[in-house]
Amino acid sequence: MQRRYITVDVFTDRAFGGNPLAVVLDAAGLSTAQMQAIATEFNYSETTFVLPPQDAANDAQVRIFTMRSEIPFAGHPNVGTAFVLATRAAKAPARLKFEEKAGLVPVEILSEQGRVIGAELTAPQPLQRTNEVGAAEAAALLSLSASDVKTDRHAPQVVSVGLPFLVVEIASREAVKRARPDAAAFAEALPRIGRDVIYFYTRDVPANEQPLDLQARMFHPGASGISEDPATGSATAAAAALLADLDATRDGDLRLRIGQGVDMGRPSLLLTRVRKQGGAITSVHVGGACVKMMEGTLTVAGEG
Repeated sequence: MQRRYITVDVFTDRAFGGNPLAVVLDAAGLSTAQMQAIATEFNYSETTFVLPPQDAANDAQVRIFTMRSEIPFAGHPNVGTAFVLATRAAKAPARLKFEEKAGLVPVEILSEQGRVIGAELTAPQPLQRTNEVGAAEAAALLSLSASDVKTDRHAPQVVSVGLPFLVVEIASREAVKRARPDAAAFAEALPRIGRDVIYFYTRDVPANEQPLDLQARMFHPGASGISEDPATGSATAAAAALLADLDATRDGDLRLRIGQGVDMGRPSLLLTRVRKQGGAITSVHVGGACVKMMEGTLTVAGEG
């Protein structure tokens, strides 16, 4: 049986930017082991598999796999999968609802002049703030000094809106560029705090990178050591929720334009929106544009 797939670049409006994603459209009947093997074959940071929903009120069940394992939720896989499904529909929907291991994920379709250009997801879980890490320890993970880490707004902290990340503020754009992952520090520190991924950002955005509010990077263990992600929607949403939680604004939408991937040659733009009411966060959103790249079919061994 041949199964269709489409690849897209997510959080970008041009080819070869953003974060690549493979979307397998005909995933019903595939085993978890087969999905994992396909994701490993694509060799992207994530691959999604679209299945019929368990509840007919929803649009699809979506399973998300990295090259190493299945994960409960992620940002660019939701945005990219929604974009693919909306562009394939006879009439583009205004919203899709995906069943995922982290919960139900609503995704708004973004259109311009009648053409689908991207999507914006709503995080499936409320903000969770857990373990904190000292500035020196966080700096060591990035081969930086403690003075490169800012702690005036928040200490380096694990936060989540569906998938946890260690979020660190860096003092300067120069330090963000200079950062390099220290594999030994990763192996020692991050498993101890319950997460092996570090997302770091700076408010020090130079004029030639405007209009951006933050510039960010993200390091995580990959198949061949520590890898970098060009656009991380789930981490960006978690960081935006953290900053909104710390903001004195009590009511309204707090919006940020966040760059990522610039320092690895895949520039990305992630747009966040955090809604607050009475000083409490009521919803967290991240979205952006997508570009279709490739499509084809695959055959799983033994299926004919």
